[in-house]
Amino acid sequence: MIRPVHLNDAQQLLDIYNYYVVNTTVTFDLEALSLDTFSDKIKSIISDYPFVVYEENHEILGYAYGSRFRLKPAYNHTVESTIYIKHGHHGKQIGSQLYQELLHLLNQKNFHIVLGVLTLPNEASVKLHEKFGFKQVAFLNEVGLKFGTWQDVGFYQLRF
Repeated sequence: MIRPVHLNDAQQLLDIYNYYVVNTTVTFDLEALSLDTFSDKIKSIISDYPFVVYEENHEILGYAYGSRFRLKPAYNHTVESTIYIKHGHHGKQIGSQLYQELLHLLNQKNFHIVLGVLTLPNEASVKLHEKFGFKQVAFLNEVGLKFGTWQDVGFYQLRF
């Protein structure tokens, strides 16, 4: 089931996230985050943006949230989306269900633009964004350095 995040979900969410930090280039964090840091991040996000989790048998299998794109006030109607699925649980439509709910909630809050910022290549994430009508609007070459390799980033945009 999909439900709003609770602060006591932080450890399960952190475990999902830190897998990607340590093993992949999909996030540009370079070191695993602490529980305190991640809990503070959740608190900051939920004060202004939707944050949902997918839970099955008391286990969180994924999460999605919106967050501030940039600090200047003219960007207040633009939001960046984030989604993570627990390693080993891809291909079960969890991401699609989470994204559908997140986009519904962002639309209800009257955001105008949703941005997905993806490390490329990432075929699964590109397909997910395109499924919901996102279009690639930018490609940034070699903007992140992780695991000793320069990483490219694509910006995908959805307008409500």
